[in-house]
Amino acid sequence: MTPAQRAGQLLMVGMQSSGSSRALAAQVKKQGLGSVIFLGGWNDGSASVATVSKRLQAAAGGDLLIAADQEGGQVQQLRGAGFTRFASARTQAQSSPGAEERNVTAWSRELRKAGINVNLAPVADTVPTALGAGNAPIGRFRRDFAPGSPRTNATYAAAFVRGSLAADVAPTVKHFPGLGRVTGNTDVTASGITDSTTAAGDPYLAPFEAGIRAGAPLVMISSARYPRIDPDNQAVFSKAVITDLLRGDLGFDGVVITDDVGAAKAVAAVSPGARATRFIAAGGDIVLIAQPGLAAPMLSAIAQKRVSSKAFAAQVDAAAARVLDLKVDLGLVRC
Repeated sequence: MTPAQRAGQLLMVGMQSSGSSRALAAQVKKQGLGSVIFLGGWNDGSASVATVSKRLQAAAGGDLLIAADQEGGQVQQLRGAGFTRFASARTQAQSSPGAEERNVTAWSRELRKAGINVNLAPVADTVPTALGAGNAPIGRFRRDFAPGSPRTNATYAAAFVRGSLAADVAPTVKHFPGLGRVTGNTDVTASGITDSTTAAGDPYLAPFEAGIRAGAPLVMISSARYPRIDPDNQAVFSKAVITDLLRGDLGFDGVVITDDVGAAKAVAAVSPGARATRFIAAGGDIVLIAQPGLAAPMLSAIAQKRVSSKAFAAQVDAAAARVLDLKVDLGLVRC
């Protein structure tokens, strides 16, 4: 692959329900983009999503990662005929782990039928019981399996991972190293996004470890701050979080993906190009951006830094290789 093609593998752009799939397909083909995510709430059912998925896959030559946020409860991007409406993680955990695994397999088969091969779920965050709904990103929407219990969250996150893999959909454990202890939602604010408690070896990391052991091929990095791990950088830009803690201490060798770093207020002070290059330099792989228009400045920044830094060029190549390995595992490309 050319350097430009490798860079394209490292971007995931948003396909909005109100947007033009033909326009995005043309962009995917022109820029060599490796991934797309359905955003904005798709309510027309599986057949409509499948039509768009096929169009996008054709533009990419059939090797596109196509993702959705399909956790359940209030976070379920794909709805309508062919997609089961299922409850939040908090309610899912009222069933047995075995039932959870079987249910997730059934829901994931619906995704696969619609052309989705990556699910940005499960949530592995633990919200302290005392914080509860005061935790805007997770607790308020009951996105955790069990408040205050990393052990229970670990059990159900692993069950979700196994169920998804059984349907040949790649699950994504998120939001490492945890959004449970913050008050602000990084999508909409840069305030209240510092977790002053979480450190290496923290019990709240257990659900992420369990998801990884269960075979999760992707881990999503949060955009919050963890000064006990890295006092200088948000997690998404932190070598200490991505390379040292996640890849080193936890032994994760799969694909690391950002939370949205397009529209998210938590990263608004950083230029789009720097968002991409800083994440890759920290050890990350796929940059998720809700707005497709940000792909061009990000690709340009990656190309420029690649020329000026051999070390960064090697990181781009390694990241692209990890993405392609995932695509091999999903049957999208062959070695």
